[in-house]
Amino acid sequence: MKAMVPFLLFFLLCAGSLPATSPAQTQDPSRRLYDRVMEEVRHKDYEAALAGFRLVLELHPRSSLASSAQYWIGECEFRLRRYSQALTSFYDVVSRYPKSPKLAGATLKIGLIYAKLGKQKDSKSVLERVVDQFPNTPEAEVALKHLGRSPAVVASPPVSEEVVSEDGMPPAQAGAGPEGNQPQTNQEQAQEQAAH
Repeated sequence: MKAMVPFLLFFLLCAGSLPATSPAQTQDPSRRLYDRVMEEVRHKDYEAALAGFRLVLELHPRSSLASSAQYWIGECEFRLRRYSQALTSFYDVVSRYPKSPKLAGATLKIGLIYAKLGKQKDSKSVLERVVDQFPNTPEAEVALKHLGRSPAVVASPPVSEEVVSEDGMPPAQAGAGPEGNQPQTNQEQAQEQAAH
């Protein structure tokens, strides 16, 4: 019993110094890290966000957030105008996560990047695939606009500013400054949070 007293004393001292855990603190560690990295995106620190999303994938490769982290790696590269790297990242979403909720967005970005790289034939092919595989989505509407066709009246909600701006360009391109960045509205921030 005397041997247990120091152990119990040590345990009680340590337990007393730990903060009480709230439900938010018991949240999935991959979610906590992912949410912290999304703050970097909201602050337009795409370099820091790239490093953070890569860390999410390294530490939590089987997380339900892995496909979203891979998508956001591509999105950060896109916003930094690193189109070749972004293309590879978006293809990783398509090939590694075929059931990802980010699949339509990644496919659309592939088509837009091909256009940026001057590969119009490849761009058209991929954008047609978006329309065919993801009909009645905001991504299909953006693809149709880039293909020069009017989107048909669809039963889905209107295209959000997160997906396309008034001129049909993604936020990273429309009204972008010299760095390809533009201010994010509260609506865009809310949509990004909902997208995780």
